[in-house]
Amino acid sequence: MAQDTVSIPTQLSQQAGRKINTKFIIGGALLLLFVGFLGFQMVQATLTTGAYYMTVAEVQAKGSTIFGDRVRVNGAVVADSEDWNAKEITLNFRIADESGQELPIVFYGPRPDNFQRAASAIVEGELQPNGVFKAETLLLKCPSRYEEEPEEVYAESIR
Repeated sequence: MAQDTVSIPTQLSQQAGRKINTKFIIGGALLLLFVGFLGFQMVQATLTTGAYYMTVAEVQAKGSTIFGDRVRVNGAVVADSEDWNAKEITLNFRIADESGQELPIVFYGPRPDNFQRAASAIVEGELQPNGVFKAETLLLKCPSRYEEEPEEVYAESIR
């Protein structure tokens, strides 16, 4: 009888140990699936909005095939195309590329301080069915900040 009483708790503890092990295995598997899903989502987001951007001509050539797709477009800011509405916090302007084609942009958000000096812009968002590009992100390039001084001006300032 002594053996029976000893073996029953041993069997119970082994069964409890197996239950704990299966809980850890299932929990670990779920955790790995979740991490894998997050990794997949990050790769998809990177491929969709990677560093590559389109030109104005490419956007207009693709037209309705990219409606609703998130894309980046690069182009020169068209002079005197700015229309800032402070009440609605809306900035309308146009960008153009080397081919001369223009794309109207609407950006809902604060107007950047350096917008007048901007030489080109990279906008990220979606092309709307009416042909206007709705930008969610606006990056401006101001080359005057990065240009070097002409050598003769620099030489005269040293003297």
